[in-house]
Amino acid sequence: MADDASDARVLSRGLVFLGSMILVASVIRSSRLGLVFDKTWIDSQILGQGFRGELIFLVVATTLASIGLPRQIVSFTAGYAFGFVGGLLLAMVASVWMCVATFFYARFLGRAFVARHFANKVRRVDAFLNHNPFAMTLLIRFLPVGSNLTTNLAVGLSSVRPTPFLAASALGYVPQTVVFALLGSGIEVDSALRTGLSLVLFTVSALLGLYLYRRHRHDVTAMTRPEEGGA
Repeated sequence: MADDASDARVLSRGLVFLGSMILVASVIRSSRLGLVFDKTWIDSQILGQGFRGELIFLVVATTLASIGLPRQIVSFTAGYAFGFVGGLLLAMVASVWMCVATFFYARFLGRAFVARHFANKVRRVDAFLNHNPFAMTLLIRFLPVGSNLTTNLAVGLSSVRPTPFLAASALGYVPQTVVFALLGSGIEVDSALRTGLSLVLFTVSALLGLYLYRRHRHDVTAMTRPEEGGA
């Protein structure tokens, strides 16, 4: 009886998780989330509202990012609404909240179901991240490719510990958040200089990601190479 009840819980949570993912995918395909989060909305709902505006921004930004709105749009809009420093801080908070929410959503609802029915897929994520989850997460975050939402969900479904993943995600979010908050803020510096600085920061983050990737490949090769002089 206990096993039957446990199986039923795993199945029900898994079905809720899969159903919610189908719903999110449908929303992303049928809507243009970035249009909801635009200058007009910021001007009418956020600017001049003080703490209330900041709270509304955080709730809406976190919610939309959790269903697929790119973090770059959140950061750019935060820079426009609150200036570079305030926008950077609020965009980072929204990004980290989104990461925590989607990670634990997948971990709580989907992990047991997916591990049972798609074990090979989970093992691939585990093999990539578990050797050094902090460094490998930094690699993912620094490289300007892939889907942030998909990464959070995939790692939530794996056995990777939350602390190194979330800590490395927060650190890895910084470069692109700086870039887009700076672009959105329109601070009083020459536009060419501002754009150039943003490109430099973006390039540095990509190069860091490439460096971490090469280190990972080197470590994997070293671990799999047969020992010389063996019997």
